[in-house]
Amino acid sequence: MSSSTTFIGAVEIGTSKTTVLVGEHSGRELTIIGRGECASRGVIKGSVVDYKAASDCTHAALEQAEREAGERIDLVFLAQTGAHLEGFYNEAAVNVKAADNMIDADDVRTVCDLARSKELPAGRMVVHNIRRPFRVDGRLVPAMPENLVGQRLEVGYWTVHGQEQRLADNIHVIRGFNLEVRELVLASLASGHMVTTPEERQHGVLAIDFGAGTTDFVLYRDGAAHTTGVVTVGGTHLTNDLSIGLRLTEQQAEKLKLRFGRASVVTKDKAEKVWLDGNFAIGDRQFSQQAIEQITAARTWELLEVVKKKLGNAFAPETCASGVVLTGGTAKLGGLAEAAARVFGVPAHLGEPPLWVSENLRDPGYHTALGLLYYGVSAQAEKSTGTRRRGGFLSGMKRLFANA
Repeated sequence: MSSSTTFIGAVEIGTSKTTVLVGEHSGRELTIIGRGECASRGVIKGSVVDYKAASDCTHAALEQAEREAGERIDLVFLAQTGAHLEGFYNEAAVNVKAADNMIDADDVRTVCDLARSKELPAGRMVVHNIRRPFRVDGRLVPAMPENLVGQRLEVGYWTVHGQEQRLADNIHVIRGFNLEVRELVLASLASGHMVTTPEERQHGVLAIDFGAGTTDFVLYRDGAAHTTGVVTVGGTHLTNDLSIGLRLTEQQAEKLKLRFGRASVVTKDKAEKVWLDGNFAIGDRQFSQQAIEQITAARTWELLEVVKKKLGNAFAPETCASGVVLTGGTAKLGGLAEAAARVFGVPAHLGEPPLWVSENLRDPGYHTALGLLYYGVSAQAEKSTGTRRRGGFLSGMKRLFANA
């Protein structure tokens, strides 16, 4: 094997399952050669609460992925979610120092350092510094501003930070398998990059990732991530609501949710019934279709409203022309796109990865892990060229994931 080949591991330790993908990266080409999955244990709302249980599950998924790949993973990109993650915006401005007002690398470096210099509270650690577009004399500049002429250079960063201990817990799970965690990646950024296009991000788009224990979101404006957030409510809460409301076990409630749950009520007749199993065996029961829809719709609408409230003034229909894109395992809930469109006042649809992603990885539950590989390839490109590759490089990699 060529020494330039790197085997990248994408790991998502979720509330319902842990997913591992192994990508073989050589130059500009990446092929997924391994996949591992394990029902999660020791994880609640995206956070590790039982280290041993979470480790055992994650290591099982890693072993399965490496066994399928026939290779040892070199480094890991690890998804992050949870209530402990928070974000804030900070910006800075400098006067261009050259006599001819031409912006140079020092001006760019200085303004970026100033914008990232805000101190965090004790016990907090930066996960991402997400740069928004530069401005030169108040004018938006989509690319790097070096060699442009202007008197004032401005930039801002959306900084995502988390509790050091929570982040360390996730890292230790991977290191227990003798693997290096190369980078922590916000789950919303990973999945959002897979289901939105550069054009949508330029025009403004909101990507919402509905997981089992958390709902992650990222709002893009002017081609860059503008605001991110996490709501610690997901698909398991819909299941729990059904379990309580209909007096069912969680397993039975999950079955009803997957078959008959909806984000809006469409059944008009209260007397319309559905069977729990449909096999008429002992214990099989009938339930009101309308009651199921009412329970799941109430929680879904509440969740969408919470996301909208968290976005606050950052979201406006006029700056989100590409609408809302939905992803994550719970995004397959019937009527979710229609509900999101009504709550946010813009078009909404279920997200799809690029067409060249193989069929067995197109399910929304894989979008975060696929997005982690985007960051893995980007980091390898940065390492080899010494420059940060930005947006759009995926478009030239038509064989990406083709052999998964």
